[in-house]
Amino acid sequence: MQLQDILYSQGFGTRRVCAGLVQQGWVAVSTTGVQGEYVPCTEAAADFDPEGLQLRVQGVDWPYHEKAYVLLHKPVGTECSQKPSTYPSIYTLLPAPMRQRPSKTAVQGIQAVGRLDQDTTGMLLLSDDGQFIHRMSSPKKHVPKVYQVTTKHPVDEVQVNKLLAGVVLDDDPKPVRAAACALVDTHRLDLTLTEGKYHQVKRMLAAVGNRVEGLHRSQIGSMALPADLAPGQWRWLSADDLQVLVASPL
Repeated sequence: MQLQDILYSQGFGTRRVCAGLVQQGWVAVSTTGVQGEYVPCTEAAADFDPEGLQLRVQGVDWPYHEKAYVLLHKPVGTECSQKPSTYPSIYTLLPAPMRQRPSKTAVQGIQAVGRLDQDTTGMLLLSDDGQFIHRMSSPKKHVPKVYQVTTKHPVDEVQVNKLLAGVVLDDDPKPVRAAACALVDTHRLDLTLTEGKYHQVKRMLAAVGNRVEGLHRSQIGSMALPADLAPGQWRWLSADDLQVLVASPL
């Protein structure tokens, strides 16, 4: 695969722009995977096996990924939208190439796997793999998501039992129930859901006579948000991470 095409596939611009980056000496490559063993390349049409290729573009290291799978710790006060209405977009937290990855669809770059409200923090997945997005977000797949909920009023066992039995939301006559619900203390609980309706956690707590004051998604599937990933930070998901994600703990 030509180097300019590899750069294009990673979101570094049009093929002409990518060829220019190479010809101007801004690209070095490593086929060994060893840190520091980068060799400058000024031939845009030079052929490389992209699998395992390490790129250094304008001084920034960039491993080749045929498909992008990313974990972001969403901070408060951000919107999961390419065109936010009030708050900054989560996409501004990601490198430009990730946002510009070419796609066969009308939307370029990676997409959030579901959405979190602007005041909700925690674990957010992003990808440009349509099958993966469907696998992780479709209600039919029943992928559990764990939310740490802080409530305005004390939570009691009656409310917990109602959440487990199912509550009726105003736009759906079919009861919606929590897959699991555990009291942490008087004003906190861990709530596990396997579907994602609009403002679902907030509406479920309202239906049992309480109110959400803080909301944090701590886990998706069998994978928990890493403790060392600070709000606003992101990282690539490994093959092992992907296997953990699709292994349901329920």
